[in-house]
Parts: sequence; C-alpha cells; structure tokens
Amino acid sequence: MTSYDKGGFTMKPITAILLGAGSRGTYIFGGYATKYPLHLKFIAVAEPNEEKRAIFAAAHGIPTEQCFATWEEALSQGKVADAAVICTQDHMHFAPSMKALSLGYHIMLEKPMATSEEECIQLEAASREHNRLLMLSHVLRYTQFWSAIKKIIAGKEIGKIVHIQLTENVGHQHMAHSYVRGNWRNTTVSSPIVLAKSSHDLDILSWLMDQPASRLSSFGSLMHFREDQAPEGSTARCTDGCAVERSCPYSAIRIYLEEKKPHFSIHLAPDPTLDNRLHALHNGPYGRCVYRCDNNVMDHQVVNLEFKDGATAAFTLTGFTAKTTRTLHITGTQGEITGDMSEDWLSVNLFSTGQTNTYRFVNDEDSHGGGDEGYIAAFIHEVRSFDERKDASRTGLTSAQASLQSHMLAFAAEKSRLQNGTPIHFNW
Repeated sequence: MTSYDKGGFTMKPITAILLGAGSRGTYIFGGYATKYPLHLKFIAVAEPNEEKRAIFAAAHGIPTEQCFATWEEALSQGKVADAAVICTQDHMHFAPSMKALSLGYHIMLEKPMATSEEECIQLEAASREHNRLLMLSHVLRYTQFWSAIKKIIAGKEIGKIVHIQLTENVGHQHMAHSYVRGNWRNTTVSSPIVLAKSSHDLDILSWLMDQPASRLSSFGSLMHFREDQAPEGSTARCTDGCAVERSCPYSAIRIYLEEKKPHFSIHLAPDPTLDNRLHALHNGPYGRCVYRCDNNVMDHQVVNLEFKDGATAAFTLTGFTAKTTRTLHITGTQGEITGDMSEDWLSVNLFSTGQTNTYRFVNDEDSHGGGDEGYIAAFIHEVRSFDERKDASRTGLTSAQASLQSHMLAFAAEKSRLQNGTPIHFNW
C-alpha cells in the first residue's frame, strides 16, 4: 500500500468502508479520498442503489467482492479496515454504528447521531465501552469562521458572553430541495428539521457557550409548503403544464434544469445528464409541486435557550431567504461580534476603545466553509495517534461525548414545540 513520510514517520493511508454512497458519501468523503489518496482510502462500499454503488466503486478502485447492497452484508465480514464512514439516512445511523463499534471500527458518522434520545445515549456509551472513536460531522467547529469566534471568546476580548443571536438562513431553493421534496422532508423517514438540519447550530451554540443549558423553549410551524397555499393553476408536477411555473420561485424546471448554482441538479441521478434530469422530474420526488408533497417538517422555527450562568441564546431557522448562510450577533460585557458565514467575515467591536476589528477568511467553496475537510483531516489524525493514546474518551472536537448535549437540546426543542412552547428544564 502507498505510504508517505512526514516528520520522520512513515504513514499509510487510513482505510475505510463507506456505508451509504449518497451525496455526502460520494462527494464529500469520497471526494476527500480522491484529493488526498495518501491520507484516506476506501476499500469497501455498501449502497442499495446499484448505479451509485458502481460509480463509487469505480472511482476508488474497489473490487466487486467488496461492494454490497446493504450495510449488514458489509459488516458481516468483520473488521476489514481502520474506519467506517456512515452516511446512511438519519433513521439508519444507530444500528450500523453500534455494529461497527462492536467490531472495532473507528467511526465518522453523519449528523444526527441518531433519531431518538435513547439511541444517542447508547451510542455515546458504546463508543466508551468499545474504546473506539465516534466523531460526528458537526463540521462547523472545524471552519476558520467559527474557530476564530471561539478563539475571540476564549480570549475574553468581548468579556463575558451575555447573548448570542444565531440565524440559519436555509435558502428557499435548499429548503425546497431537501426539506420539502427531498430526503429530509418527513419525520417518518428522517427526523425533525431542528435535529436533521439545526443540530449543527445547537452544537455551535453549546460549543461557544462552553457550559450546560439550563432550559429552553421552541416555536415553529409548517406555514407555507402546504396544499392550501398552492397558487391557482398549479399542478401536481412542475412538468405537467403548470400555469404559474415560470413565476414560481420553487420551480423544479428552474432549479434543476436552468440554475447554474447551487448545483442541486447533481442529486437527481447518479449520472445527471439532461435526459436523466428530465426523467427524474417527470417520475421522481424532485419534480413535484412544493405545495403537493408528503412533507411535514417545519419551514421555520425558533429556539430560545438559557445557560447555567444566566447567558441566553436565540436560534432562528427559516427556509425563506435568498442566500444560504448563517448570520450571528454575539453581545458580551466588553464588546460584540457580528458575522456572515457565507460572506466569510467577522466584525469585533470593543467597547473600551471603540475599536472595530474585521476578519476575513478564504472561502475554498467547500459547502461548509472548509469544515468538511477539516473534520475528515481531524479524524484521520485521531485515528493515527490512537494507538499511542489508546483512549477514545472525549477525543476530538466532535466526539460523541462532545456532541451529546446538542442532540439533547434538539430533542428538547422539538418536545417544547409540540407542547406549544412549554419550557424544558435540564438537570445534566
């Protein structure tokens, strides 16, 4: 196997199996292995879609005997690699993760950890029991943008945090693609949007505050993407001669056939040619009218939190924005921070001097501002150093131990929302 020398040590690539060759598995983790073949090598893949499985196998030189239709088949052969990368659908995270941990795999797991409180707690406990790395893809912690904010807060530049206002601007096209037409549209096949999407944000709030939350409340609804909101003249599919298709901001024809960016069209088919995309719009979920889908997740939600020392945070998710970005305003006793993640800038205002410091970051067009590559690189480093440390407890920025609180916050937020905003109190 190919190896390389760094700092006097000869290292081989970390070997991995991929469970789930969807967009994240193929383009993010598979893309990293292609870009950095001396760091990560996939030697097996499990994917129920035969075409996706074959494309991934060909891209990574995986032999036929190491290609499987199910994760059960892949794991039935025992431990054949250093790590398991688990990119199955949300409700399929728990079982393969538990099995892989028992076999001795270190794990990179797509968020959320699982779709119930009990399963998350069991996974965290299993990672300790088997002494294996279980790192969640809370990739924002690895970006320059959020790392800089963490450093500013830790350095007491703005004093003590009083309040954080964080807004996740999902973007109207992204909302329609993923949470109305797509895989995360319905809690019966996925999870509530506050867990599926905003566990990132609750994780960041927990990380920045660096203390337990004491209580929260939440409100939200599915206000717009419902059949009773459908405009007159609309049809079941955008390709059915819809009278308002040309003026509709959620037109599937516009999003998947005409728009250049963002590249939602690559998700319509393993080989997204024009003919294949047209076929998908006529026959698959992405061609449906956004007002006539089987979606039930919220299109907007707020979560209000109080932390142990009395500091507060307000998180807002909305699917009705032009840009897909996260914006924030942090107020401290000695200053404030404002920023826009997609614009790659932060502004720090210091009260004592009136000075304003502006930070700008290089955007490498990673979908998470560099966080995806940072997360994978950190995992590889942790695996390589594991034999010296021999202890997975609280390892890495996004270990199961570090990520558990944000998951509990997401479950509590959904519980509060379903109870008309009733406050949920924590006793950690």
